[in-house]
Amino acid sequence: MTKPISGFSKLTKEEKIDWITANYTQNKEQSKKILQTYWNENESIQQLHDEFIENTLTNLYVPQGIAPNFLINDTLYAIPMAIEESSVIAAASKAAKFWLKRGGFKAEILGTEKVGQVHFIFKGDATKLNSFFTYLKPILFAESASLTTSMEKRGGGISDIVLRDKTLDLDHYFQLHATFQTKDAMGANFINSCLEQFATTLKKEAANFDGFSAQERDVEVVMSILSNYVPNCTVRAMVSCAVEDLKLTTELTPQHTAEKIIQAIKIAQVEPYRAVTHNKGIMNGIDAVVLATGNDFRAIEAGVHAYACRNGQYSSLTHAEIDNGIFKFWIELPLALGTVGGLTNLHPLVKLNLEILQRPSAEELMQIVAVAGLAQNFAAVSSLVTTGIQKGHMKMHLLNILNQLGANENEKATLVEYFKTNPVTHNGVEHQLKNLR
Repeated sequence: MTKPISGFSKLTKEEKIDWITANYTQNKEQSKKILQTYWNENESIQQLHDEFIENTLTNLYVPQGIAPNFLINDTLYAIPMAIEESSVIAAASKAAKFWLKRGGFKAEILGTEKVGQVHFIFKGDATKLNSFFTYLKPILFAESASLTTSMEKRGGGISDIVLRDKTLDLDHYFQLHATFQTKDAMGANFINSCLEQFATTLKKEAANFDGFSAQERDVEVVMSILSNYVPNCTVRAMVSCAVEDLKLTTELTPQHTAEKIIQAIKIAQVEPYRAVTHNKGIMNGIDAVVLATGNDFRAIEAGVHAYACRNGQYSSLTHAEIDNGIFKFWIELPLALGTVGGLTNLHPLVKLNLEILQRPSAEELMQIVAVAGLAQNFAAVSSLVTTGIQKGHMKMHLLNILNQLGANENEKATLVEYFKTNPVTHNGVEHQLKNLR
């Protein structure tokens, strides 16, 4: 039985690899070789990767590709996408090409406000707390001024601080709910530093406030942390064309195609089981660009899915309609992104990807990412209501199946040609490979 280890973080990388492969793998030398195979040959780049996180052993590569021909607000982009799932980049590229000939994508920023909160317990008179907050608020701004100077020079800073009474949800629970503008930075470190200063000021001033009793002066700060739910940091992306231009298949008229897409969207708006998969497809496109640009896709996922529930039921992020003969398809979602700070300044490939995107501001990146999500959803929904999702997806998945089965290059070429006109299934590919051999 493997024993717990003490001081693992103090071991060298080589010692960590020796321990993990000796205790948790069947073939120590083979396992070490696999880990070392994924090291970057450039030692300085590998050291950079090693220092991004703790207890680093190696790098897990995610394939990065390009989805070209995205016309967004009359600017042509080639969008880097990092993702391991088959057919995502192909679908995005197909949607980009389709809308390129129909005016491209339009996008606009609806808001850029970010949120942080100091969560605290106050056992006393809420009326007195409100009076205290009137006194406290200017002091909160004053005592955090040293933290906000640089951000204010860039046009950002603290927008507002309000006191929220949450005692109906939890006994004695209150918040300092603060809003921020962080310009081209995602702003997590800035926001959290401000919040921790707010907490210090809150406790200090409460302990000396004459209007409080002894118990009321003992404010308990539970935690101070930014929120990844940013319903006022939102972007809208859209496409539109005359219905007769919505020619996706010879099997359906453009009018019927438009109506089926709209019906599919309506189903995702009222049926959570469908909405989750519907929005997951949107996030295929969004996460791939967020990851490629060094942003936090987990924070984006959490915020977007919370936004999808804002009306009391999990629902579609996209919308579609026909308006006076014009088919309209759009998305609105929260995206707290940055193009400075964090990995954007450290990771060489992230810096290159931002260069490929023409060095966007945070607001421009919000628009690009929203468009990627909209394109992904258009491709998925249009496939679902016409040919079905599996035909295209399994064609793209074919090489994965062939690699799993150990096909050589000649076998791959032969079977790729064969399956251009035949349905792709795992059993079918396996059967044809056996026949070929």
